[in-house]
Amino acid sequence: MVISKKPRLFIYAALVALLPLFGLANPNDSTTVSHQVAHADKTTHENTEGLTKEQLKVKETKEFIRHHLLDSHDFHLFSYGKDEAGHENHVSFPLPVILWDNGIHFFMSSKFEHGHAAAESKGNYYAINHHNGQIYKTDAAGTFIENDKGKIANDKPIDLSITKNVSMILITGLIMFLLFAGLGKSYKKNGSIAAGAGRFFEPIILYIRDEIAIPNIGVKYYRKYMSFLLTIFFFVWFLNMFGLTPLGVNVTGNIAITAALAIIAYIITTFTAKKDYWKHIFWMPGVPVPMKFILAPIELLGTFIKPFSLMIRLYANMLAGHVVLMSLIALMYSANHFIGSPLALLLSFVLTILEVLVALLQAYIFTMLAALYFGSAVEEHHHEEAH
Repeated sequence: MVISKKPRLFIYAALVALLPLFGLANPNDSTTVSHQVAHADKTTHENTEGLTKEQLKVKETKEFIRHHLLDSHDFHLFSYGKDEAGHENHVSFPLPVILWDNGIHFFMSSKFEHGHAAAESKGNYYAINHHNGQIYKTDAAGTFIENDKGKIANDKPIDLSITKNVSMILITGLIMFLLFAGLGKSYKKNGSIAAGAGRFFEPIILYIRDEIAIPNIGVKYYRKYMSFLLTIFFFVWFLNMFGLTPLGVNVTGNIAITAALAIIAYIITTFTAKKDYWKHIFWMPGVPVPMKFILAPIELLGTFIKPFSLMIRLYANMLAGHVVLMSLIALMYSANHFIGSPLALLLSFVLTILEVLVALLQAYIFTMLAALYFGSAVEEHHHEEAH
């Protein structure tokens, strides 16, 4: 059920899915007036001078939440104490850094020393900017250059790294492959009876088929869309659940990921749509001819608005949930009160339970709306002359 009999569409989809994994080069504009900016540690130190204790707490809370929402080049587990340079000791799992800058550069993210050092590769130096988490080409000291608009003007290599989000996408894909491969083998071995973990997932698969695919697409055409619907449901659901773990991943809260998923749904809808679908867009039957010219651009715009709504809905809901949850956790530590801290802990626990339901609900909504779009693409219209 997971592998389509028409893989051509999913080859297109796979190519689109790779789009968010690539960065774009950011060449330095020689005509822009630039000035040297100290390394990120010095900049952070200067920005905290003159702040009160309460203002410093607010700044640290914002940085903590921002760091959690951004993608990173390592899995950070926890921190403890400080070293001789005044930096916290971090316990993390480094990931491969792959850059294209007049050739391939490959090294582990541990070379960055958690953003406190520049990594050397083939005579070039690269550093991670603390504010956006992206890699720039620098000197040996890790110096960033800002233009007159306050934006970083350093050359930016093409980043093909296996980041935290990319790792979770690959891990989720592997889990899904092993899960459904095992479910398929149990069907074959036990006479169409699921075994093991498949007993839990089989009712969900049947629900997607009987309550989402068939009612919205129709008995005649639902089979060719089942592979995508099942894949997208479990893919979004699993990634949403991983986002609630201490690993700190925020894949579905990344607009590039949700955009890629929405574009895939749009491509499948467009390439499988029947003649009646396009006829109702460009030359709607049953309305006066002047109105057809007015409705055509509106209907065409609607085909782009649908995937856009898919993208924004999933992104905004997951991002908002992470922001609120991390704010409550930060409040628990910053309150430092025998009533405020336990209350923040209770609220964060309740919200975490709610987020578990939201994780499933968002996967269901994305799958349901995709099925509706597919159903409208293959719907057969029987028009009478009077219509």
